[in-house]
Amino acid sequence: MLTVALPKGRIAEQTLEIFAQIFGGEFKFEGRELILDMGEFRFLNVRNQDVPTYVEHGAADIGVVGLDVITEKELDIIQLLDMQLGKCKVAIGIKNEDELDWSRPNIKVATKMVNITKNYFAKKAVGVEVVKLYGSIELAPLVGLADAIVDIVETGSTMRENGLKVAEDIMDSSAHLIANKNSFYAKKEEILSLYEKIKEVVQRDAQY
Repeated sequence: MLTVALPKGRIAEQTLEIFAQIFGGEFKFEGRELILDMGEFRFLNVRNQDVPTYVEHGAADIGVVGLDVITEKELDIIQLLDMQLGKCKVAIGIKNEDELDWSRPNIKVATKMVNITKNYFAKKAVGVEVVKLYGSIELAPLVGLADAIVDIVETGSTMRENGLKVAEDIMDSSAHLIANKNSFYAKKEEILSLYEKIKEVVQRDAQY
């Protein structure tokens, strides 16, 4: 049996649709269900941020999670495939009337993506003071908690609604299929067979 960790919400639904296309039948979590057993698969419904942790520690053989989470957590897992789902960007946001001034010695940034932020500012050779927040990050520049934010941007509407603008994109992100290293060797055949089937669906969908 292969155990698959899926992030709650839209990505989980879209991934289960892919499994339904491959294997027929209906794959879906009912209500608040956290475990779904279907044939040769066990699906775990976990928080997006936790998917790679379940995979890295072997509680799941494979998982589906955003590239931003993989990059932020710097975990020791195998990346198998870009599934082209949940496309978004990680971007720097500032107040509409501000400009991003890279000549400043230090910029204060509110974010939940501490590593991505530190690494990006280090590349620019600019000092950064990171204020870690868990939600409502757009509020930080508006009340003087930070000069800028680093956050996920899908359409940019959340920033716009809060008087912010995208100053610079840091990276593109989408959902990736990842595997636990030990599982990949112990269950290589099953994982690669599934990988090929998913890849076929992803490529087919990309053509439409």
